[in-house]
Parts: sequence; C-alpha cells; structure tokens
Amino acid sequence: MKKFNIRKVLDGLTAVSSSSSTSSSSAQPGCKESELIPETLQSEHFQLCKTVRHGFPYQPSSLAFDPVQKILAIGTQTGALRLFGRPGVECYCQHESGAAVIQLQFLINEGALVSALTDDSIHLWNLRQKRPAILHSLKFSRERITFCHLPFQSKWLYVGTERGNIHLVNVESFTLSGYVIMWNKAIELSTKTHPGPVVHISENPMDEGKLTIGFECGIVVLWDLKCKKADYRYNHDEAIHSVAWHHEGKQFICSHSDGTLTVWNVRSPAKPVQIITPHGKQAKDGKKPEPCKPILKVEYKTTKAGDPFMILSGGLSYDTVGRRPCLTVMHGKSTAVLEMDHPVVDFLTLCETPYPNDAQEPYAVVVLLEKDLVVIDLAQNGYPIFENPYPLTIHESPVTCCEYFADCPADLIPALYTVGSRQKRQAYSKKEWPLSGGHCGQGTQSYQEMIITGHADGSVKFWDASMIMLQVLYKLKTAKVFEKYRTKEDKPGTDIVDEDPFAIQTISWCLESRMLCVAGVSAHVLIYRFSQQEVTSEVLQLLEVKLVYELNETESPEAGGEPVAALPTPNVTSSPPANTPESQASANSSPSDAVRDNVPCLRVRSSLPKQSPGYQVELVVQLLWVSGEPPQQITSLAINSSYGLVVFGNSSGLAVVDYFQKTVLLNMGMLQLYGSSDQRPLRSPRKPKQAPGGLCDISEGSTSSEDRCKSPTSAKMSRKLNLPTDLKPDVDTRDASFSRSSSVTSIDRESREAITLFHVSETFARKTDGGATPCLWVGTSFGSVLLMVLNVPPAGEQRTLQPVTVMPTGTLLRLKGAILRMAFLDATGALLPGPSEPWHESDCANDKERPRKRRTASPPGSQEAGESQFAVICSDKQAKVIALPSQAVAFKHNITETSFVLRSDVVQMSGSVCIACFCANGHIMTLSLPSLRPLLDISYLPLTDMRIARTFCFSNHGQALFLTSPTEIQRITYSQETCENLQEMLGELFTPVETPEAPNRGFFKGLFGGGAQSLDREDLFGEAAAGKAARSLAQHIPGPGGIEGMKGAASGVVGELARARIALDERGQKLGELEERTAAMMASADSFSKHAHEMMLKYKDKKWYQL
Repeated sequence: MKKFNIRKVLDGLTAVSSSSSTSSSSAQPGCKESELIPETLQSEHFQLCKTVRHGFPYQPSSLAFDPVQKILAIGTQTGALRLFGRPGVECYCQHESGAAVIQLQFLINEGALVSALTDDSIHLWNLRQKRPAILHSLKFSRERITFCHLPFQSKWLYVGTERGNIHLVNVESFTLSGYVIMWNKAIELSTKTHPGPVVHISENPMDEGKLTIGFECGIVVLWDLKCKKADYRYNHDEAIHSVAWHHEGKQFICSHSDGTLTVWNVRSPAKPVQIITPHGKQAKDGKKPEPCKPILKVEYKTTKAGDPFMILSGGLSYDTVGRRPCLTVMHGKSTAVLEMDHPVVDFLTLCETPYPNDAQEPYAVVVLLEKDLVVIDLAQNGYPIFENPYPLTIHESPVTCCEYFADCPADLIPALYTVGSRQKRQAYSKKEWPLSGGHCGQGTQSYQEMIITGHADGSVKFWDASMIMLQVLYKLKTAKVFEKYRTKEDKPGTDIVDEDPFAIQTISWCLESRMLCVAGVSAHVLIYRFSQQEVTSEVLQLLEVKLVYELNETESPEAGGEPVAALPTPNVTSSPPANTPESQASANSSPSDAVRDNVPCLRVRSSLPKQSPGYQVELVVQLLWVSGEPPQQITSLAINSSYGLVVFGNSSGLAVVDYFQKTVLLNMGMLQLYGSSDQRPLRSPRKPKQAPGGLCDISEGSTSSEDRCKSPTSAKMSRKLNLPTDLKPDVDTRDASFSRSSSVTSIDRESREAITLFHVSETFARKTDGGATPCLWVGTSFGSVLLMVLNVPPAGEQRTLQPVTVMPTGTLLRLKGAILRMAFLDATGALLPGPSEPWHESDCANDKERPRKRRTASPPGSQEAGESQFAVICSDKQAKVIALPSQAVAFKHNITETSFVLRSDVVQMSGSVCIACFCANGHIMTLSLPSLRPLLDISYLPLTDMRIARTFCFSNHGQALFLTSPTEIQRITYSQETCENLQEMLGELFTPVETPEAPNRGFFKGLFGGGAQSLDREDLFGEAAAGKAARSLAQHIPGPGGIEGMKGAASGVVGELARARIALDERGQKLGELEERTAAMMASADSFSKHAHEMMLKYKDKKWYQL
C-alpha cells in the first residue's frame, strides 16, 4: 500500500497560497535534486551599512584647512562634510538637519572642527576617530548666524549675526559667554542706519585684544576687547565682502562690491591709504574708474624675502561678457589672472606657519569651484596646478550608467593602468600633493574591484575600486568614432536627441577576454577589443541594421475585432558583408512616411588615423530610420567572447551580430519571437497615471531629450514607475487607431513589449536534450523568457569561414513582471560562469591561425544522465528557479506586490550564491539559492531620484553602489564580514603632530614691547568676569555619546573595547609604578629617619665649639 505523505500536500497548499501573498516563497514538486543541495548562507551573514563615498562634494558651500594636520574640509548646501587628507584618506559625514554649511573652522592641530549652518546652529565635530561624530551643538533661536572666527590656539569662538552683534562660545563646553559686542556700541552714535550683518571678524595679528569687525554696509570697526569700546572706525561707501590683515598688524585690506580693494593703516581711519581696482580700466582726467563685479574675497600673505601675495576672486569688468570665472594673483608688479572652468565658491591660501603674526610664506592656493577642486602652486613660475589624486572627476560629464565588478582577474587592473598612464596629461606641478594628513587604513582585501561609468559625452571611465579607494585607470572616448558638427546647420537632422547624442546607455564587459560593448542613446552599438599596441590607418567596420516591429495587416485592430498575429518565418542565416546595410523592410511602409529611411542617427568616420593602446574599435553597428520613424533606443545588450557574438534589442526586436565575421546573424521583430499568436502576450495600451512622490513619467514614448540620454537599459523604463506590468488594461483597443506603417503610435510604443535581458550560456535547450549546448536566453518586459540555440563552428579557421546559425526552440517560460536578471547553477548549486575566451594580444597576421581556447560553463562530458542545471530567473515582481532539462519550477518567490524591483543580481558571497534585489520602495533584499529563502530585507533607500534607479548595482562579496548625487558615488555593503572589517580599512584623519614653535619676538621687541600682545581670554570672557548669557539666546544640545565618552573614541564596539582594555592596562601600569615609587619613598624616609637619629645621638652631649 502506498504511504500517504501529508508533507507533500502541505507543500502543494503552500505553493498555491504563495502566489497571492506578498513576498512569499514556495518549493515546487518535480525536482528532487534541489532538496539535496546544501545552503550555507544564513541571515547572520548579512548586515547593511555604508562604507565610503567617492567623488566631488555636491553643491559645495564652504572650505577650511588645518595647516598643521594638513587636512581639508568641504561643507555643502545639503549639510554634508567631506574631509580629505593624503591620497586614500577621505571621510564623509552628514548633519542631521540637512541645512547648508555656512562656514567651517578647524581647531588647529586639536582634531576637531566647528561647523556653522544656515539653520543658525553650530556644531563641534570630533575628528580623532575614523568616523567623525558631533560632540556639542548650539542652536541660536533669536539671531541668524552670518560669520564665525576661531583664533589659533584659542577656545573662544566669535559668532557674528545678522543683527550686527557678536557672541562668544566656549568650544570646550559649547556654552555662551555673557560678553556680547552689540552693534550700536560698535558704530558711531551719530549713525542713524543699521550697519547690516557682520561679514567679517578677525583679531589683529600683533594684538589679540583688538578685534576687527566688518559690517556689510562698508564700516570696519577696531574693537578693544578689554575696554569694551571701539578704538577706530573705518568708513567706505561700498559694501564689504572680506577683510585681510598684514602679518605685522599695521595694515589691513578690504574687498568691496564695486570691484575695488581699499588698503587701510590702522591708525589712519580717515581715508584709505590706497584704492586698487585690479580689473578696472583707469579713467582719464582723474575720474573714478568704471565699476567692476564684486571682489568676493581677498587674502594678503607675506613672505620673508620678497613681495607679498594679494590673492582675490571676482572683480572682473562688466564688459567681459562670456569670460570664465577667474582667480587673480598679484605678486609685486605682476598680476596673473587664472581662469577657472566653473564659478569660484571659496579659496584658501596654504602657508608654512599657522601663526598669523609671522611671515606667512604661501606655497599653494586651494580653489573650491562649483564642480571641481583646484590646487595652484605659487612657488613655480606660471602657477601650475597640482595633479589631483582624489577621484573628483566622476561628474566630468554626467554619469548615465555604471557597472560594478568585484573579484576581477589579477592582471586586469595593471593592464588598464599601463595604457591609461600613456594618455596625454597636462603639465602639472612637480611637487607633491600638499594635503598629506592622516594615515591610510591597514586592512587587507583578497579580491580586486572595478567600477565602469558611462557618461553623457560618450566617454567610458574605468576605476580601480579596491580597498574602498577609487582611482581612475583609463578613459575611453567613444565619440571619436563619429563625425562632429561645428554648427547645428551641419547636423543631418536624424539625431534622436538634441543634446548628448553620444551618451552611453548600456555597457556589457567580458572580464576574461576584456571585450567591451557599449550602446548609446542614438541607437548605436560599439564593440571594442583591448590591445596594448598602437594601430594606425584602421578602416572602421560598419554594420547598419533595421529593427522593425512588423505590424502587419492582420494585426491591426479593427472596430469590433480582436488582433490576430500573423508571423513570418524569421531569418536565421548569416547576413551579407559589413558594407551592405542590413534591412528588413516593412511591406506596409507608406510613401509619405519615407522621408528619412535607411539612414543612421550619427555619421561614422570612414577611418581613424590612429588608435592608441587600450580599447580599439572592432565594429560599429547602427540602427536605421524606418519610414520616417527613428530607431528605438537599445534596452538590452550582451557580448560573448567565446562565440564572438553581440546581441542587442529594443521594443522593436533583437539582432545577433557576429563580430568575428562582421555580419548580422539574426534580425527579428518582437512579433516574430514567439512563432505563433497564442504564445505572444497581448496587452492594450494603458492610460497614463500620475506617479507617486513626484516621480516623472519616464516611458519610452514620452521621454524628453534629457531623460532619453539618462534612461536605464531595462524595460522598467518602458512603463510608469508606479505601475506593475501586469495591470489590467483600462483602454479599449477598439477605440485606438493604429498606423499601418512599420512604426506604431506613441501610445502603443509606450505599452508594447521590449527586450530587457540577454544571457548566453551552455544549457539544456529542450526537455529531451541529453547535454548542454550554446544557447541564447531572451527576457522581455512582459515576463516572457524565450530560448534560442546557437550553432557555433569549432574555434580556429572554421569559425571565421562557416556561418553561425541561430534557431528558436519554442521554449517559453513565464514570470510576472519584466525580466531583469538570469543565471545558471550546476547540480551542486554552484554558479556557472558564462562561456568566455581568455584575453590575448591580437595579431592581424596570425590572429586567424591562432587556436582559441574557450572557457565553457561546464567541463566537457560532465553532464551525465541524471545531472541537471538550475536556471535562476528574476523579474521585477518575482523570482523562479527552474530545473533543467525538465523545465520544472523548483522554487518560486514573490518578491513584492506593492512595489517593483529596480535592480537584481545573482552574486557570490561567503562561498555561496544568492540573489540581491533593490526595490523602488527602498528595500534591499537577498534570497538564498536555489531555495529562494529570504535572508535580508531592510528598508534603506527610498527611490527619490531616477539617478538612483539608473546607477544602483550589486556585485560579489556583498558590495553595492549607486550615484547618490550627480557628482558622488556611495558604496554600501550588505556583508556582515565586511562591516566588521570596515574599521581597519578606513583611514585615520588625525595623527599626533607637534605644533610648530611660535615666532621669535627678538630681543629689542621683547624689551620695548614691539612684539605680539597676548590676551587672557578666560579672564575676559569667562563666567566669573562676563557672567552667563541669556538662556533664551541659544540652546545647548549634547552630541551623541556624551561629552567625555566621545573624546578620542573610535566608532564601533571593537574599537571601544580595545581602547577600554588599553586604558585599563595603562591604568594598571601607572598604579604599579605609583606603588613602586611610594615604596621607594617610604624606604628613603626610613633611612633618613635612622641617619637623623644616629646624628642626634652622636652630637647630643657636645658643645657647639666641639663640633
């Protein structure tokens, strides 16, 4: 009697109920092999945290420098802080409020930083830890902060406000002093108008008791801190932007809104000693020179031997229309105008000494631009710039796509670095990078990582991302392949986009063979081969392809009828040579629409005179206009070096190209893929719906030119972000009018099926197959997965002579949602890599005779009877594991019902394999393989910008990244092991450095009082002398972790325990030393007492004259 198995019944019920529940998984009957595969990944292996941020700080607003620690800090308009030391030492931190950073002030050589924000709060950051944290915060409630100043080696911070008052804050306790400088006491009593906000505060370099206060209206006040009165007042008609002192304290210089500089003697407040208009034309007959743009900042730096430097930003004449922003360096009689590529936000002069009362000896200028950071060498003629070692050029052209590769071949990064170092570079300064603070992390990493970014100008950048660092290796300019047009009239009028026609949309890269394939927004595909040799007089090989949707007569919906598909037999043979355009003309083309037909969007150059070592063009493929309609943008792309094939597709169809023979093997419309009408999913156009959260409609039929060049490659972009692909149609097809030409209307284009994925592998093509064969898997936006068999001739001479054939098998799998990712596992659950060819240097003469070694997915002859593979397929709604060759569903998991998956990858981690998913609702999930058990589900990053959806990608070893702003890449990890080792890999910002000695006052200056005058600020500003400030003026907010607990603390429990252990050891050692010293003192006291008693007995009875 057959035994009844209740477990199978329950499994069947679970499988039925899981299809209607959210995020449910189930095992399907029919695959016993899957039950024997052990899974080592558990939930304990996963933890999500940020690792490091790369790139230029987005929307910078302030700048600060520690001249002793050699650390630079940049604040942004989003409340972010970026700190830079030596190459490899970078740090990112964020204010919780997100308010813009007005000003930054280092506590020089103290490992601390003060930040002032537009929400009228100031914060004290502790930099003596790998992840800086806020120690104190002070929130002003009645006055707006406009300027801050912290003198060197002082604990009192001057805070100027919009009302014109100045308050003092003790940076140790972050409490306000009762000492306040009121605006009405600083200016003359006869002045009837308010002087405006405080725009500058500084102490006289030679007298700390004299404070310079600059008001916006043009008044500068020299305030006596001890006497609490104004010594001098300097009046000027124009508004002030900045003030700078001469180090001797006898002169200062002001920059004004009319482009002038006024030089003042301290003891001559009546009028300025000199008025300078650096960029103004001197008028004749003693008239006032014409006004210029405001000088936003000026710095006055002196040298011991030579003329002083006067450095300023702005001040250009108003008649210089179109001139780029500049920085002006005035040294002696010479004036150098240094043009910048972007507007100047701020600049700082780097000097040899931190003491303001000594000759400054400037050696460099750090210029913060809106989109760049430039460091100028002042010591060399011509003022060359330093070569920036930081990865700040990510946004050199807007990023349109990116890919992340972990565990790269060991020889790949050195090869790219070698060819990249040969690319032309401008003449940089020969000196070392002046920002040399901090120490790099000590952690180790057993694998190499790389990032590839595609850009709007057609460039592709390769980055070394190993050890949480980022360094550019090589830059490829794909626009060189096409002709450039000087004017708009020269353009052929076939561009899909008006701006950035060369923008990169999709990248496919084979790590083993180094073959690269990129697709652009102008419906072009470029295939590159890596070579370390230069190629001259290379004729470009070109293929032109028509991808036609093929909407035939029988398919056009008529009133009261249903559409019926009549599909011709697809062409599966080899195509003609490269110079013959591949076309599959529509039989229904209208003559009126054939204005632009058989023409590409871009014009390709006939040849390239020289191709430098690196990536060199192998083949150019372009899609053509069809009957007045432009080609649809490419939505999916794949390259396989073992078979020499490139596959690409869009909403019109797919094409298979043999780049060995330079022919098109297959050119098939979307309607031809299924082979019969009952297999093709038919959907009516949907009404457009408003996306939540203000997200724009990014469907393919209605994108703007800007969105087109930044569109992601998957078919999630062919629908609304808030609409799942399986919604019921709410537009009656009988009311829709369809064109009978080869193209369709925009509303149909928006809703029709598109190719979203290609995967080439050696798998079982049919249920009856006994062995694995080369196959092409095709995924679509409607959840269809189709299979084609590739008949590839043997490697060698036969491969170059015999054609490759592509045959549809009729195999069709269904998933809910658009297909995003696919991978294959062997019978043991290990990931099967795609077939590839190892890289070798191409030789034109002997390349054809060279035998090619293919790396197959499985060793030959290993597929015996009973063994199987597992196909892992993930859509934007669910994941399935399908056993091969039986094609039975082994496991199924509904990832989400209320949202959809934006990116999914099958990744290797901790010696096993899993699926990683990022959903539009911000959740990051991981699923085990092959059972699809949920391992991680964290709400991390809600989709607030399409940039995140376009650039988010996972990689092996628990790594992921996305473009968090137009200029920055944020890397994260979902690996517990990486999170634990992160502290060792991060760099140290603060290092113990001796503060330079103060300048020698000299004998005569000390004798006659000519040196710097110090000030006991504690006696003047402390609570005992000045009292307490009003409680309603500002609120003190202690930082996380308390005051004392955060001092010198490193983030992480391991660091805390280690420091506690070290502190205990040090305390025990000190207690032991104290005990030894106490015992020694007691022994010494006993000895002294004994000797004293003996002396007393010896001389007790003797007179004084007997001694």
